[in-house]
Amino acid sequence: MTATIYDTRSYRAELSANPLFADLENALAMADRADAISAARFGALDLHVESKPDNTPVSDADRAVERAIRETIAERCPGDAVYGEELGKAESTGRRWILDPIDGTKNYVRGVPVWATLIGLQVGDEIVAGVVSAPALHNRWFAVKGGGAYMGAGVDEAVRIHVSHVAKVEDASMSLSSLTGWKERGDRQQLLDLTDSMWRLRGFGDFWQYMLVAQGAVDAAAEPELDLYDMGALVPIVTEAGGTFTDLDGNPGPWGGCGLATNGLLHEEILAALR
Repeated sequence: MTATIYDTRSYRAELSANPLFADLENALAMADRADAISAARFGALDLHVESKPDNTPVSDADRAVERAIRETIAERCPGDAVYGEELGKAESTGRRWILDPIDGTKNYVRGVPVWATLIGLQVGDEIVAGVVSAPALHNRWFAVKGGGAYMGAGVDEAVRIHVSHVAKVEDASMSLSSLTGWKERGDRQQLLDLTDSMWRLRGFGDFWQYMLVAQGAVDAAAEPELDLYDMGALVPIVTEAGGTFTDLDGNPGPWGGCGLATNGLLHEEILAALR
């Protein structure tokens, strides 16, 4: 896996001085193990899919990926808690891994290649590292607190990324996953009015729209209904790339059950438009 259209290089020397470097390397190793499982099962004729109580799908690949990551955590980081979508949501013990084994399961089971494994590390009340690995897109994004955000296979083959510098809403590009949920929040009309005033609206969806914000290709992305495992890995990547990530009330981080990521310059104006 590599960001082949970019000139990648090694950032090991810079990142190795970061106190969280070992955790980042562990997260990247978890992603390697996850990719081997998810990529092998993508498009498999015998993929088993069932509906969870919330009517969302889960496949045997989702559970196998999360199980493998949990095994790696137990081997490398014994004592760390795990909050995962499929196999249990533990309370934090001071250090907690936030896992979405396959973000975009609906895409995964339909053969759409936009899906990824999300791995975040929470220390105290902060998410300090994140890895988003999308093998079907042949790409990966990662970040560590104080160390910047990157796109590429790993610390030895990456390019540093940064959000855009677009400062006007009328010049901005925004991505949404869908319109579902905005009506229940009571702000769908505000959302439509906002997007009507923008340069461009697209629906890249799920993790990908937030990574596009982080790499400067999209200026804003939002979703009205999210869990911690949907956002944990995304937050450090967006913020280390120079962006802003809050809930729709403006509270920073992945704790509010919804998310808005922007390049920072547009954040307050978009929040105000949605209120």
